[in-house]
Amino acid sequence: MNKQQLVDEIKRLKEEKNAVILAHYYQRAGVQDVADYMGDSLKLSRIAAETDADMIVFCGVHFMAETAKILSPEKTVLLPVAEAGCPMADMVTERKLTAYKEKHPDTLVVCYVNTTAQVKALSDVCVTSSNAEKVIRHYEGEKLLYVPDKNLGTYLKHKYDLDMEVWPGFCCIHNDVTKEEVEFAKSTYPNAEFIVHPECRMEIVEMADFVGSTKGLLEYVSNSDCQEFIIGTEKGIIHQMELANKDKKFHLLSENLACYDMKLTNLEDVYEALKNEQHVIEVEETIREQALKSLNRMFELTDQ
Repeated sequence: MNKQQLVDEIKRLKEEKNAVILAHYYQRAGVQDVADYMGDSLKLSRIAAETDADMIVFCGVHFMAETAKILSPEKTVLLPVAEAGCPMADMVTERKLTAYKEKHPDTLVVCYVNTTAQVKALSDVCVTSSNAEKVIRHYEGEKLLYVPDKNLGTYLKHKYDLDMEVWPGFCCIHNDVTKEEVEFAKSTYPNAEFIVHPECRMEIVEMADFVGSTKGLLEYVSNSDCQEFIIGTEKGIIHQMELANKDKKFHLLSENLACYDMKLTNLEDVYEALKNEQHVIEVEETIREQALKSLNRMFELTDQ
């Protein structure tokens, strides 16, 4: 099949099976274009919880599809590419977190959404990059542990002067951004604003004109009077920036800002997932119920 035939077949299967396609901003442009909903982790998790579709095809990575299943256990959740994972999510394990909690029973655990269901089940509250600041402020004065992203955790700890330990995990893509890359980009595009995701290291964040989640970055470029931007996050987001801001220029900070796992999914994978109802996500019920508590607490604090 050619691309248009694939798109048409995906639409037909979607209607036939009452399915909805969710895609993260870091997905390939073609996958973004067939999605019913685009978003960051917070937006997509809300949609997963609220949709009346029978089937969710989650174009992202495993923890995202797993989160959708935690929120909507009665729905069939499909991950088009079974091996699409998140190295950062694997940097904190159920065993290691359990051992930490046994040694520090009075410490509350704040987990990034980029975690497994088992880690969410051991946590007191979950956060995404777009609501982390709002949620974490409810815990000022408490003893905290933030897992697994050391960079976002350090950013929050310093910004709000928190009594918080930070797990030593990281996003391989954002963590590798260097000061030299930023300095070169700024000298090459002197009229551009430099915007970054807080998964970058603090020395990079401190060089930025704006720091925000994927949603925050998208909103910033649309609302800014600036006409040119250096983008310090995964390259997939530029597709949506260009669609919404045709008169503005966007420069990817580094070609290394490409997530291997996010780019595994293509249109053929979406089609095969729908056609064969393959790569079904399951979460053991006792784990799901505990993980749901940390997600519901996140929604509760976000909506206050």
